[in-house]
Amino acid sequence: MSAAYATPGVYVEEISTLPPSVAEISTAIPAFIGTTETHLKEGEVVVQDVNSLREFEEKFGRAPAAEWTVAFDATTQSFSISGLEDLPFERFSEPKNVLWYAIDLYFRNGGGRCYVVSVGPASVAGSSTAKADLLKGVDALERYDEPTLVIIPEAARLGDGDYGELCQKALSHAAKMKDRFVILDTKTSGLRGFTTADLEAIRGALGATNLDRGAIFYPHLLTTLGHRFTEDKIQITGLPAPSGPSGGGSAQPTNAASGGSGDILSPAPPAATGQAATVTLASLAQTQTSHHNQIKKLLGEQRVILPPSAAIAGVIASVDRDRGVWKAPANVSLQAVVGPTVQVTDDQQGLLNIDPTTGKSINAIRAFAGKGTLVWGARTLAGNDNEWRYISVRRLFITIEEAVKKATAFAVFEANDTSTWLKVKGMIDSYLYTLWEKGALRGTKAEDAYFVNVGLNKTMTQDDILNGRLIVEIGLAAVRPAEFIILRFSHKLAQ
Repeated sequence: MSAAYATPGVYVEEISTLPPSVAEISTAIPAFIGTTETHLKEGEVVVQDVNSLREFEEKFGRAPAAEWTVAFDATTQSFSISGLEDLPFERFSEPKNVLWYAIDLYFRNGGGRCYVVSVGPASVAGSSTAKADLLKGVDALERYDEPTLVIIPEAARLGDGDYGELCQKALSHAAKMKDRFVILDTKTSGLRGFTTADLEAIRGALGATNLDRGAIFYPHLLTTLGHRFTEDKIQITGLPAPSGPSGGGSAQPTNAASGGSGDILSPAPPAATGQAATVTLASLAQTQTSHHNQIKKLLGEQRVILPPSAAIAGVIASVDRDRGVWKAPANVSLQAVVGPTVQVTDDQQGLLNIDPTTGKSINAIRAFAGKGTLVWGARTLAGNDNEWRYISVRRLFITIEEAVKKATAFAVFEANDTSTWLKVKGMIDSYLYTLWEKGALRGTKAEDAYFVNVGLNKTMTQDDILNGRLIVEIGLAAVRPAEFIILRFSHKLAQ
């Protein structure tokens, strides 16, 4: 309709001839839920987006310093760290709190912008309140539209019942929001490997609903990341006590060196006959120079064991950026990783990958000679489902559904007639054609790759129109990963 003009003159009118379009959305923005050193609001869940590890540290601090005891062995004249969990890995151990290390591993594996959901100070990790706090973090994430991946690294440390409840909550959250996918870790108790009964317990804990909304990965990773420690948190035991008023052959440190007050030497229990007396130092800073350097070297050699979800999130972000959301995030090398904690064999992966009873696939991370540590699985928890078996297929549909949903918002309260239907159909058709050209959809021709139907007596009845419903039907032929490459050889007889 032309405007009513009253004053003589020249007027310019612009006519819109191009249809509305579907804008691409971000496909890999993870939300990490966990405890942090700095909590911005007491008693509240805090959600912030970060673009780098440095920005994370500015907002949430670093990991709590390791509180270790270093013992001196007079026989070998060497130091060792006592009190670490008895694990079959030399110089590898779990950190007290995971999130800071997980964020670091995420960025090292190609991750970009992400969200951090801080549920409280780091001291609560692993405590009886940890599950309740993490559940609050999942609930808080409902208020944010942008995240597309959900990662809870600290879930792996919870007890069996708490672990299952949290995982099921995350899967339910993803199904409710319809625009995100959950990456889960197997429990930390599997650092030495899982038995068949252990695998059944994990699968049982995950429930039976919303399985297409998440994937789980095994085992944990031996990383190149070092533990964070400060000198005031490192206690030294077993050092020889001063032999005389002068302190024997070497001078002992003074209070000024440690910045403390009172005696810095705490005598150990009386030594048995023939044994030299020892002392305990409350801080690494109190040791003499030769011991100080030796202990710092030992501490600097300690490396961190982490659940794999953060690295997988980085891989997904990298693959989405370089190839597309339709590419399976597998057969990709992990960065800052020495290897998996368990060397999974072909036979073992067969039990992980395919479970005929529950269908809950567990994706393996494996080390291959000359290739490094690779992600060697690409299935959702719905491993027996022909529609949603693969991570890439599920995430492609999530991406298309969310992009089309946001783009069609313009049609709300528009006239429910042919003009609006054609605009909607043309917009979606153009978007899907672009995806087909990029290789996201399968088919030699565009009409083989997708269809878009809308209209009276096609997708809607007269009753639908009377009730204000505009129904669009979209069909997609998604590309699927080649999971099993089969080469068939035979003898060819001479003719």
